[in-house]
Amino acid sequence: MSTPAVVEIYTESTPNPESQMFVTNLHLLPNYVAEFKNKEAAGESELAQRLFEIPFVNGVFISNNFVTITKKPDYEWYEITPELREAIRSFLASGKAPVSKALYEKGNPEPVAQTNNSADADPETKIKELLDKYVKPAVEADGGHIAFRSFNEGIVNLALQGSCSGCPSSSITLKSGIEGLLKRMVPEVREVVAIEE
Repeated sequence: MSTPAVVEIYTESTPNPESQMFVTNLHLLPNYVAEFKNKEAAGESELAQRLFEIPFVNGVFISNNFVTITKKPDYEWYEITPELREAIRSFLASGKAPVSKALYEKGNPEPVAQTNNSADADPETKIKELLDKYVKPAVEADGGHIAFRSFNEGIVNLALQGSCSGCPSSSITLKSGIEGLLKRMVPEVREVVAIEE
């Protein structure tokens, strides 16, 4: 990751009141996501470890050009945003990688589905394509990520990450939005379920 002369960071609210996006002018993890739900899980990310040293951080999600931080409920964003912004900015200005090379080389746990003809694809491939094309960009814009985990007997299992994890509106998005889309486009889909990881 090459560091520009000035690391710029701005914040964006997410639908989850406990999460906020810190968007940078750097490509942190292009085409990759890393989620850390606690300090113990952050061993492969020096950035996440640094953020968990701040007492009000409850979760760290890193993707493309942003870091989504989930705070502990006892704090207000206006009180803690400047400290978080500075912690991220100073870490990135140091030129260090946000995650270890070993973690990045493992790759994402979900391959991107690509076929030449969606009409001939199996249901699982169609589901992955629809998620990649329609759902993931919208969810990422809100500081989250939807990860496909399995499709079995009509049930699609998805992991909610980043700002989606614990978001009060995620069940509505899951059932009304994602489930509705997949049922319309893939008749084999009966239900969409969020799984805990």
